[in-house]
Amino acid sequence: MSRRPLGQLEAEVLAALAGLGGTASTAELVERLDGDPAYTTVNTILHRLHDKRLVSRTRAGRHYRYRLAVDESELVAGRMRDHLRHASDPGNVLNRFARSLTAEEARKLREFLDLPEGGG
Repeated sequence: MSRRPLGQLEAEVLAALAGLGGTASTAELVERLDGDPAYTTVNTILHRLHDKRLVSRTRAGRHYRYRLAVDESELVAGRMRDHLRHASDPGNVLNRFARSLTAEEARKLREFLDLPEGGG
């Protein structure tokens, strides 16, 4: 099994948590993640995400239940902007990204781009 970069696993944990729409335990998140990550790895990621204030947690017996503490779309869009800002050729990156979209994703993107400035 190949190992994912921690940043990728953090993103996957956040996406799984967002998909649940409520709270989840470490064990519940492990079940939702691909690649069978170790419980301790996911627990460490959750502690780091809590330290970064990206998730909140409440005590549930001896364990915690976690909840997304940020807007997922804003978080992902911010990561996309960071990657684009660090690219040597942002136009080429945007081109490749746009060409990788499904027809439905491309339709939605066109719809958003056609909104007046500040709309959305």
